[in-house]
Amino acid sequence: MLTGFLDAVFNGISIGSVLLIAALGLAIIFGLMGVINMAHGELMMFGAYTTFVVQNGCKQLGGFWFEIYIFLALVIAFIFTAFIGLILEKGVIRYLYGRPLETLLATWGVSLIFQQFVRSVNWVLIICLALFSLLFFGGLWFLNFRNNLERVRNWVVAVILLLSLAITITTGNLLSQTYKLVVTQPWFGAQNVDVTAPRWLQSGISVAGVQLPFARLFIIGLTIICVAGIYLFLQRSKWGLRIRSVTQNRSMSACLGIPTQTVDAITFALGSGLAGVAGCAISLLGSVGPNTGQNYIIDTFMVVVVGGVGNLAGTIVAALGIGTANFLIGSGTLALLLTPVKPLAEFLNFFATTSMAKVMVFILIILFLQWKPAGIFPQKGRTVDA
Repeated sequence: MLTGFLDAVFNGISIGSVLLIAALGLAIIFGLMGVINMAHGELMMFGAYTTFVVQNGCKQLGGFWFEIYIFLALVIAFIFTAFIGLILEKGVIRYLYGRPLETLLATWGVSLIFQQFVRSVNWVLIICLALFSLLFFGGLWFLNFRNNLERVRNWVVAVILLLSLAITITTGNLLSQTYKLVVTQPWFGAQNVDVTAPRWLQSGISVAGVQLPFARLFIIGLTIICVAGIYLFLQRSKWGLRIRSVTQNRSMSACLGIPTQTVDAITFALGSGLAGVAGCAISLLGSVGPNTGQNYIIDTFMVVVVGGVGNLAGTIVAALGIGTANFLIGSGTLALLLTPVKPLAEFLNFFATTSMAKVMVFILIILFLQWKPAGIFPQKGRTVDA
């Protein structure tokens, strides 16, 4: 029984580690900008699919490259999702600051677009996106040098947009009709895809009768590195100091000359990059699909709220606690341990499934927030006190 309990705790900690990596980015974004980013789960999904693509590329090379692809995937997933987050912040979220409901709805819509994008992405779509970006943003760049068009700027932007769309749609139709299956075949589709771990991550070790898979140990180690890296960045770097300053008092930071918009962009890119790293870790635990991010986003938000918005220590405690509680209740381990107490064991057996365990944990979180509404470690600062 003790072995089973230790095994369940280890599995819960590994799940909590994934939640912690994802929640680190969300905690920074939510704590700094007050943005409820419903597309955070889809950024995790992009990280997982990036790992799948890198794995396939390295598998073709074989040998040494396949054994180290996970490290390449981590770097590429971070850069790719950070870039998407930067575009999302500059293109959507920047215009919705101070309007939480509209931000929530907008990012929820973006999450649906991202899910459908993964299901439908093919060469035609990629070529069309690249062509539209080149035409539209190139037109805007050229427009910035034409001071004599300031009075009719909005009309010119509308014309550039319509022309860019028309050329892009025409090009897409021509490509589809000319090449058909070659460029219109979806890359991934709606089905899940499997990521194969390198051989050195496929085994494990046994300690005191508890089997410890190397893949889960790798995830725990990755989480420790991410937490240490974020701590050093926030506490020791110039931009980390600016982020902490804007988090505590945005108005005063702006008065002192801190570029708050740049801080917002860097913070959102950093949080999105961490979501990509979390997605890379998720791919080692199971198959990856368009709905992968939706399985984690609610738990990630619960981690941020329970830990205390923008608090690193609270996020760590909440992530490991929620991950472990989910697995202990969902696997039936807690019910088994409390077998001598029959009424309580029967009650916990009712929640001994993955979905019902989430319900139980959610109820416990609601009760906890009645006691400590601001989380385990409340945010401090003059803005909060006011």
